[in-house]
Amino acid sequence: MGKLTTLFLLCLVTISCKGKDEATLDSTLTNGIQDKQLKRYEIESGSIRYKSVLSGNVMGTTISGTGTETLLFKDWGAMEIKEEATAQTTTTTIFGKTAKEVSESHTMVKLDNGKSYSVDFKRKEIHQMDDLAMGMTKMFQKDADAGKVGKELLESMGGKLIGTEVVLGYECEIWDLMGIKQWLYKGVLLKTEGTLMGITTIKEAVSAKFNQSLPNSSFELPDFPVITEESFMDGESFDVDMDEMKENMEFVKNMSYEDWKEMVTADDPEMQAMSEEELRLTYDMIQKAIRMGQ
Repeated sequence: MGKLTTLFLLCLVTISCKGKDEATLDSTLTNGIQDKQLKRYEIESGSIRYKSVLSGNVMGTTISGTGTETLLFKDWGAMEIKEEATAQTTTTTIFGKTAKEVSESHTMVKLDNGKSYSVDFKRKEIHQMDDLAMGMTKMFQKDADAGKVGKELLESMGGKLIGTEVVLGYECEIWDLMGIKQWLYKGVLLKTEGTLMGITTIKEAVSAKFNQSLPNSSFELPDFPVITEESFMDGESFDVDMDEMKENMEFVKNMSYEDWKEMVTADDPEMQAMSEEELRLTYDMIQKAIRMGQ
């Protein structure tokens, strides 16, 4: 994890623990992920099937695709499994010649009380690690209510609640974040649509059932070997010097985007690999996180 990422996490610590003394903060950092039931949704269980389509044109290249997805969850989302299959066609015309490429993908991800399992069907293996979003929610929220955290994060990044609409008989809140709209029913995504870099994507639930008993067999993964990867906090020391952290936050707060970009890409390969749009979004998120914590 780069120094910038660590600073961003510490900003979130400050926001979530605002008003606590250092002893309480230290306890939160070291013990906060223990003995809390994660509540990601306001519904105990659910089974949703989605269909998705994407289309667009980027610099003479036409992209189109379709996909299907199944989402199952129980225990308020502490246990969840998501399986998706997509097919995409890319058509490029150069000097009157047309080339067409078709690609397919098959993914499966399981969340199990803070652990994430990602299935690689090509290599026939499963990668297991601590899930960042679930871990941060457990660590910094008193009631581990990820739905509440998600709305707060949406608002902090400029997201707005723009209305309500019924999807499959369920009244959803419609949230807009930078032109990407999400239809949420009690924290569960039932529809999303938006355009990014010329590509329009629409995903919508075609069936949804809630608060039904789901057998444990529904959450089983393929019989592949499991590879444990480093979690987002492995190797990190969170001995927090509050004065130093405040100085660093104030320093970053006063930096222009160009100065910040030059600093973070100087010796961090992860940041160097990010696009201009991703860097700008990261900068904006960090600035908002710092201001929320002060």
